[in-house]
Amino acid sequence: METPKLRVAVIGAGRWAVRSHIPGWQRDPRVEVVALAEVNEEALAAAAEEFGISRAVTDYRELVNDPDIDVIDVATGNAMHFEISMAAIAAGKHVLCEKPVNSDYLETRRAAALAAEKGVKTKLGFTFRFAPAIQFAKHLIDTGYIGEPYMFNGYEQNSQWIDPQTPLRQVDLDASPDRIAVSSIEGYGAPIIDIMHWWVDAPMTSVVGTMRNFVPERMVRDTGRMQAMNIDDGDMWIAEFGNNRLASIQSSYVTVGNFPGIEARIYGSEGAIIVRLVEENGICQTIKVAKKDSVEFVELEIPQEFFPEGGASTEPWPFLFYSNLVKDFATEILSGEDFNQGNFDQGALVQETINAFEKSFRTRAWCDFPLEVEANDTAATSELEQPVGAQA
Repeated sequence: METPKLRVAVIGAGRWAVRSHIPGWQRDPRVEVVALAEVNEEALAAAAEEFGISRAVTDYRELVNDPDIDVIDVATGNAMHFEISMAAIAAGKHVLCEKPVNSDYLETRRAAALAAEKGVKTKLGFTFRFAPAIQFAKHLIDTGYIGEPYMFNGYEQNSQWIDPQTPLRQVDLDASPDRIAVSSIEGYGAPIIDIMHWWVDAPMTSVVGTMRNFVPERMVRDTGRMQAMNIDDGDMWIAEFGNNRLASIQSSYVTVGNFPGIEARIYGSEGAIIVRLVEENGICQTIKVAKKDSVEFVELEIPQEFFPEGGASTEPWPFLFYSNLVKDFATEILSGEDFNQGNFDQGALVQETINAFEKSFRTRAWCDFPLEVEANDTAATSELEQPVGAQA
């Protein structure tokens, strides 16, 4: 008897949905994308036709409330992530959501708790965790290649918005022009923060850092005009961890370089690993390693086991990496086992890290981690700005 396919509904038909989410799901023979929701009827019709999705609606609630749908994939703009995710979890659906679930880590943690209560699995759009080179590197770390981890350096940066004329999306038009708002460290930085925690594998204890606005005026997509945008378009951070480990993070979308612009380096007592996820010379990823008795870095071939079926580093990175992400999520759901990597709990940790980074900048001081929540606080981040701008 043929095993029933996992039935997925995608909410959102924007650029990222059609470049990565929908084709990634459709690559997996165990999965069927049965429905699509999008408020923009033109985009909805175009995506439904391109991918052969027969059911296309403008109200996501129709799909959340459908008992025949197993997974809700939230690929909308940031503003709707939390609302749709919570509704889908409450309806007993497994949920994949683009980052962030919510700009307040406590709300993300609340979503994770509801998922545990409902017995459903969640996953964040931590695209780069699922790059074959990153997965292979984690395997090398776990099998002792670098020995005891000492230091991690993480970069997520490219020149996507170095030109002020490139329309900026997801802008808070009501944000104060006198106070720099979080942007790059959340929209770009979240995936490399995820990798930092995953590879360093120790509790973070404190952070410090700063952020800057390098391009003060930008074209805004929603208004079609140039206007002042006091946003974080570049930042640097240092983090201290237990087990005597250190890390640094740098994110920006005004640094010259190609997409996606990830570099993750880890150094230990026995060796070191450098992974670059950058489209260069016809490929989208490389991994180089060195040992303490052979310090010249050499490139390794990534074993096929870390790729989706038929995958190769010559594929477009959004398709390759996201294929691995949704393949992993489908396997977790279909297995019935408890394992669930890169889920909303991890999302809450990453968001709390972002909130701590911002607190450090606002107070101009080291910030202890985890963040303390006072009894009279409805949210530990109430004094922090809502993020605006770019998203990787």
